[in-house]
Amino acid sequence: MGEVDSRAAAADRQPESTHAVRLTAWVRGRVQGVGFRWFTRANALRIGGLVGFARNLDDGRVQVVAEGDRADCALLLDWLRHGDTPGHVDGVTEIWSAPRGGYEGFDMR
Repeated sequence: MGEVDSRAAAADRQPESTHAVRLTAWVRGRVQGVGFRWFTRANALRIGGLVGFARNLDDGRVQVVAEGDRADCALLLDWLRHGDTPGHVDGVTEIWSAPRGGYEGFDMR
């Protein structure tokens, strides 16, 4: 496969930067009881254009669902992985999909 073919195949796997997407991320580590959801919401609002939520899960992880422009969702994901987050992030698993809608803002649940 040539370089052009490789780029085309990669583009098929990920939504383009200007398309609306849904990012679902599960954040592992010491992320509950430290203000993580509040800071996630604050960063989503700072980035702008994102709707969704952050919620604690029973297993100690935080689930983050964000819908908006792919580039904006990618900024939030980068912050989840490498930003100055409260607590300690051991890892983030994410899934990209089509937006489902139904959110009016970015909430903490």
